[in-house]
Amino acid sequence: MAVNKKVPLRKCVATGEMLPKKEMIRVVRSKEGEVSVDVSGKKPGRGAYVSKSEQAVDLARKKNVLGHQLDVKIPEEIYEELILLIRRESIL
Repeated sequence: MAVNKKVPLRKCVATGEMLPKKEMIRVVRSKEGEVSVDVSGKKPGRGAYVSKSEQAVDLARKKNVLGHQLDVKIPEEIYEELILLIRRESIL
């Protein structure tokens, strides 16, 4: 008898879709207010998830949903890093 593991779901802040955690990228704000991309998904701090698609990242940039979720201004480098990660993963 196989035991089905529960797949953790997270909501994309840009699209509102519920997707498995492994199909999302986490952006974290530390207590000091620093924003970074959390590839491991284990950094401490307030996190927000974005789907692994360039359209979701562009939508998040246009609507500033990451900034609203994390209560901090998101540097442009974070969006560029997200798109770079998505493109790198699609090549592999």
